Amino acid sequence: MARPMTGIHAPKTPAVKLPFSISSFTSASLGRGKTRLRMLSAASSSSPVKASLSHRQDSPRNISLDALIKGDRREEIVGAIDKSLFNCLSETNLHLTVPGIKSKTRGKVRDIYDYGDYLILVTTDRQSAFDRVLASIPFKGQVLNETSLWWFDRTQHITSNAVVSVPDKNVTIAKKCSVFPVEFVVRGFVTGSTDTSLWTVYKNGVRNYCGNVLPDGLVKNQKLSSHILTPTTKADTHDVPVTPDEILERGLMSRADYEEASRKALSLFEYGQKVALEHGMILVDTKYEFGKGEDGSILLIDEVHTPDSSRYWIAQSYEERFQNGLEPENVDKEFLRLWFKDNCNPYEDEVLPDAPEELVRELSWRYIFLYETITKSKFEVPLLEEPLHDRISRNVKSALAALK
Repeated sequence: MARPMTGIHAPKTPAVKLPFSISSFTSASLGRGKTRLRMLSAASSSSPVKASLSHRQDSPRNISLDALIKGDRREEIVGAIDKSLFNCLSETNLHLTVPGIKSKTRGKVRDIYDYGDYLILVTTDRQSAFDRVLASIPFKGQVLNETSLWWFDRTQHITSNAVVSVPDKNVTIAKKCSVFPVEFVVRGFVTGSTDTSLWTVYKNGVRNYCGNVLPDGLVKNQKLSSHILTPTTKADTHDVPVTPDEILERGLMSRADYEEASRKALSLFEYGQKVALEHGMILVDTKYEFGKGEDGSILLIDEVHTPDSSRYWIAQSYEERFQNGLEPENVDKEFLRLWFKDNCNPYEDEVLPDAPEELVRELSWRYIFLYETITKSKFEVPLLEEPLHDRISRNVKSALAALK
């Protein structure tokens, strides 16, 4: 049986004064990486990222933190974010407004609707981490949907995908397929803050992770000698690391399907890193999901290289910050993860604190900044004249009528 591909209202966040400025939104300023790192002799003799930057004929675009923390574009977008702080797309109910929809499945970020041979995927503004919904972020759903579509279009030389049409800024209609119960997580660096992140398990002494043998002496944020695949599968509500042998033994995938999906995942990551570097960014790690179509072909589904599914660092400053034991300048949701880890136990606390408005605003801007940096296109702020749910319902109705 096909498993659908992959809600909560926006929290009322008080207008609090945070103990840091916008310019300090790097992991280091939130209490991480303040101690100078011990470098491996191999790493210090040959800089891992400097080599990857210098061998390219085309120089990468220089992106600095200044572009992220100030400027007319930021001011323009933050003004639009402020107007939408309490107008997020936190929940949809298209099964009540669009005829023919059979059922709704609510994921952490996406609302998935069954429409016969198709799935209607609505990317909401819900923000998830630690396998929980933490907040609602203005424009996040649109950014994720449009970022994924940009990458889907540019990775068709590596793999086919399930996209059929895009009737709305927040909506993708996809072919229904049998989804493999495995997420293909590809990593290029030793980093992270969640329980399943590579740095967390490594510092706890793990040296064989998901079938990958790791050497002693690695330090946080160090570039791996080669990309590694660390698959996960679902257990109740959280992701669980799994080895390739366990995937085959448990019948989660056939050997042929696993090997093909693994090759595609590694190729997608290599291509993603190349494109990101050309735009001044480092694609640090990411996850891919695949499904099998009716014709037996393996299709890329869900999302691709978004700031929700991936870590991105600013390339220009990585080497110097790494050498000095500082956290990289990140353009993803890591700083929000760190804020929650500093202020609660996001894995065990039944009730979590509201994300401060300043963090919500900053994350929305960073997602838009990343979209514009990678795609070289201008994000179109949605008009507020028509309620978001009404607009989506209208556009989906028209698209489904065209499918008949």
